[in-house]
Amino acid sequence: MSVRRVGFCLSEKKRRRMNLDAFAAFCAGHGVEVVEIDLTQPLVHQGPFDVIVHKLSDVIVEAERDSQSQRVLADFQSYVSAHPATVLLDPLPAMTRLLDRFASYRIMSRLHDSLRDWCICSPPYLEIHSASDLPSIQQALMTQGLSFPLICKTRVAHGSLSHEMSLIFGADGLADVRPPCVLQSFVNHGAVLHKVFVVGDQHFCVERPSLKNFPSGPCDRKTIFFNSHQVSKPESNSHLTALDEQKPGLPPPSSEAVAALVRELRARLGMALFGVDVIVDVHTHTLTAIDINIFPGYEGVPQFFSSLLSHIQSVLDQQASAGPRGANPPESTQAAGGPSPAEADL
Repeated sequence: MSVRRVGFCLSEKKRRRMNLDAFAAFCAGHGVEVVEIDLTQPLVHQGPFDVIVHKLSDVIVEAERDSQSQRVLADFQSYVSAHPATVLLDPLPAMTRLLDRFASYRIMSRLHDSLRDWCICSPPYLEIHSASDLPSIQQALMTQGLSFPLICKTRVAHGSLSHEMSLIFGADGLADVRPPCVLQSFVNHGAVLHKVFVVGDQHFCVERPSLKNFPSGPCDRKTIFFNSHQVSKPESNSHLTALDEQKPGLPPPSSEAVAALVRELRARLGMALFGVDVIVDVHTHTLTAIDINIFPGYEGVPQFFSSLLSHIQSVLDQQASAGPRGANPPESTQAAGGPSPAEADL
């Protein structure tokens, strides 16, 4: 059996965090060759690839204002378009969509209807497109059913700035809003965040620290600015995660409900490598989705290497059963262009 070639297109930081060298050694023992793709060189000289695993978030975001990144992205898209048998994990259109919190929050807002039987929802939210939206923000908050406190997040869901958030407690704090951004009702959840990591048909739930409970309703407390990455690190010891009073722990999310959420998001996103942050409402015990993440770090998932290789092998098996090179690749994973299943939702 010939060795299958899997290209990885990742930033240096992502390579280190994933420990790509160790993953390559792991794959080599299972008949899969891992190749690090150099975007500064023509891809045609580095291929052929059976599968390309990528996280081009940096390039996609920078391409909006940088001509060199535009060329890199165009060259990558051209290569994928010219090699339809190469399977892309994950689809570029789907990944681009999740870089925009306006788009990902619209997807999450529909979970209540599709997952009503599982009591899964997402908090009310409001898109703030520009400074011209600010004068009418209080009326818009009432219309959309938001309530204080509010979490304010940047529109772009990538890069260090995307982790810079604020907690707004009343009307005076709305002066701290910096568009474009998203306002989301804060849900008390006992300072526990559940990060759900998805790898194809498998998923893993890892518990992390999170923001403590705050009194519901408006008050004159000053806005709290924080970095979500620092607050929710496994070893975090922030004062923002320390509960003011000890209460009985919340029950963990139902494994069946989490599985239903993952199935729904996989279908809506058309993706295989993503994460979703969920919390459990302290009052209703409702499972609440608050963010979706592209190709996350999978920290705390010891089975990540074996799970990722298993998914890659599954994709390769689908590819083999679909016919010789040049035939249509598996629908759920080919992604050079055209809409994914979720695009019809937007």
